[in-house]
Amino acid sequence: MDISRFPRRSYTSGSTPIQRLDRFSRSLGADGPTVYIKRDDQLGLAGGGNKTRKLEFLVADALARGADTLITCGGIQSNHCRLTASAAAREGLHCRLVLAGAEADFRPDGNGNVLLYRLLGAERITTVPWAADLAGALDQAAADAAAEGRRPYPIPLGGSNPVGALGYVACAMELLAQARDAGLDLQHIVLPVGSAGSLAGLLLGLRGLGSPIPVTGMTVLESRAAAEAAAVALIGATAAFLGSPVTVPGDQVVCLDDYLGAGYTLPTPGMIEAVTRLARTEGILLDPIYTGKAMAGLMDLVRRGRFAKGENVLFLHTGGAPGLYAHPEFFPG
Repeated sequence: MDISRFPRRSYTSGSTPIQRLDRFSRSLGADGPTVYIKRDDQLGLAGGGNKTRKLEFLVADALARGADTLITCGGIQSNHCRLTASAAAREGLHCRLVLAGAEADFRPDGNGNVLLYRLLGAERITTVPWAADLAGALDQAAADAAAEGRRPYPIPLGGSNPVGALGYVACAMELLAQARDAGLDLQHIVLPVGSAGSLAGLLLGLRGLGSPIPVTGMTVLESRAAAEAAAVALIGATAAFLGSPVTVPGDQVVCLDDYLGAGYTLPTPGMIEAVTRLARTEGILLDPIYTGKAMAGLMDLVRRGRFAKGENVLFLHTGGAPGLYAHPEFFPG
């Protein structure tokens, strides 16, 4: 699967490490699998996270098109918006953000990613209600920038389009090479799913390279049906964009919604346990919105015997730790 013909920026030096989580694995019981973690929270740009891989291709496309302003959207504490602002600063571009959520949740002096938007120089931040037409608001922000004489490059929610998904096709190549070099036989991969770009690119890349490793997504944004439909559509669109004949059967696209709880950004007891357990056994920080809920799902599957002793399960850490600082109330003691 050749992605070398597509323009790409480089924001990370080398591959993100794969670590064996011995203490964490033992804490889940002696009869469970060995859990590994791929540290995409250590990708380049401010604070790290999976969107950096997508932005390497999206920003390269923006520059090739002569853009001078990156415009994107997300929730109030959007990791994707943080990393887009970071990429813009790195490239000397302007950045504008459209944030969806309750007005009361957005304070100009807020913490977490809101603080980082300001530090990274996002020049304009527009807030809209969560129920608003976010894609329409993004289009309007791009139109406003164009009317001012800018050359905008709008990036969809999560950077999840065929250009952005190339980042996780590349991740599949990197991951399989690392596993081969280490003699690591993986039986399963688990990751969080929001806008579905990482899952779509990863699955397409794995299957395109002939790897049958099953992948389970833990949806943190939408229902299982909606998340799986989004991933299937993006896999097809990305394969067409690549000109690849590779297909991924629909029954291989799995996005469990059992660990979503009451909704996006809302805490669950499982998330709190997962974040705390990984921090105290391995010194690794998850986030309360994405990776915390996904790891809660992995832990529950282990406890229910989904994975056998001796199997190797990889958790793809997509980043987001700055979100911890916006929600200290989730972890009172």
